[in-house]
Formats: sequence, structure tokens, C-alpha cells
Amino acid sequence: MSYIEIRGLCKKFGDNVILDHVDLDIEKGEVVAIIGPSGTGKSTLLRCLNLLETPEGGTIKVDGREYDLTTKDGKVKRNLRRESSMVFQQFNLIKHKNSLQNVEEGLRVVKRLGKDEARKKALAELENVGMADRLYHFPKHLSGGQQQRVAIARALAMEPNLLLMDEPTSALDPELVGEVLLTIRKAAKAGNTTLLVTHEMNFVKSVANKIIFLENGKVVACGTPKEIFGYPSNERLKEFLAKIHMLEGAEYNI
Repeated sequence: MSYIEIRGLCKKFGDNVILDHVDLDIEKGEVVAIIGPSGTGKSTLLRCLNLLETPEGGTIKVDGREYDLTTKDGKVKRNLRRESSMVFQQFNLIKHKNSLQNVEEGLRVVKRLGKDEARKKALAELENVGMADRLYHFPKHLSGGQQQRVAIARALAMEPNLLLMDEPTSALDPELVGEVLLTIRKAAKAGNTTLLVTHEMNFVKSVANKIIFLENGKVVACGTPKEIFGYPSNERLKEFLAKIHMLEGAEYNI
């Protein structure tokens, strides 16, 4: 039994099938990257796993605890959302709260920690992502990269069983991408079980244990970075990699 088991995940918008019976296994401490063309359901998959979108079908099992992803039960939704934390493309920080307060918020509201305990945890996580010198800065006074590092600290502070990252560098200027990727790499090395959507292929190659290629709502290919980038067996995957200049007919040294 895998640590995370996703089975039969289906999602439609009107008559448009976005996810078509997706199955996925993630082991504890594993970083799984989802790649694929734009509009193929990658972000929707993440949003379904913490019920920001309600799918038409599917279950997720986390360390033996199974949840129906189509549930309307508020208690089940809350329990499922406690299993995961999400890092968004647009940071989603609370504008009228500073960095420290943004990280403390979930600890106080969701985890019900006392003020002192929440502050201690928030301080530790902000220091961990290199933001100890921006504790009292509000989002408008932070760069995009700094905002995203606060968002990552907020997610990690919740100690989720599954860390969901939805294109965490896509809204950043190119010069700010590196600092966020270093933060994600540090989180991965710390053993956080992570499901990551990104277009940063070189980063995927270096940090992921497993890569999923998603197209038209289906898992078309799955393998290690060496298998996906060095020996892609699926023709559509080869076309995708060639278009983003990652495939040159030679084996990658991974």
C-alpha cells in the first residue's frame, strides 16, 4: 500500500472532460512532478485533491485513511484539508497581515495552536525559508519571490501529509525564480511528500523522484526523471519534450 493513493479521479466542466479516471500512487517522502501541455488538467488535479474543485468521481487514501473526493460532508472536507497544504501560483497571502501573521493564521485557526506555540512554529519556518528579516513586512512590501517563500513557509508550518505546489514560480520574474526553487529543493530534501506542477523542466529533472506526464486528462506516461527525459517511450511525450528543447536524442546524466 502506498502512502498516498489516488483512484478514479474524474472532473468535468460542462461537457468538457478535464480529468479522466486518474490513478496515482505517491510514496512517503517522494516528490512527484506533473508535467504536460497547458490546459491538460494539471492544476485541476491538485485543486480536486483538497476540494477547491469538487470532482465527479474519485477517492484519495492518505496513510490508510480514505476520503471520497465527491463528498458534500463538511466534516469530511475539513479532515481532508488538514491532510494537505497548497502553494498557489499567485501566493494567496492575506494582504492586511504581515509575514509572521500569515504563517501563524493557519496554525491558530486550523491547528488550534496557542499564540505562543503558533508564533514559535511560524518563526522557525520563516527562518527556514530565509525570511527571518521580513517578519513584519506586509505582502505589498515583498517581492514576488519573497511572497512565495512566505507562502511555502505557511504551507510547511501546517506539517501536511501531502504538500501540493501549483506552478509556484509561474508568476515570478525570471530573476526571482531561483530563490523559490532553492526553497522547494530544501523542502524536498527535508522529506516532505510533495505533488508538484511546474514548467521548470531542469528543476523537475533534478528534484523529482517520479514524473507524471498528463495529457487530455489522462496519465500518458510515468517514470523516473531518467526514464522520462532520457528514454521517453511515449511518442506524445517525445513531442512535448522536443518542443521545450529538453530532448536532443541523447541520454541525460541524472
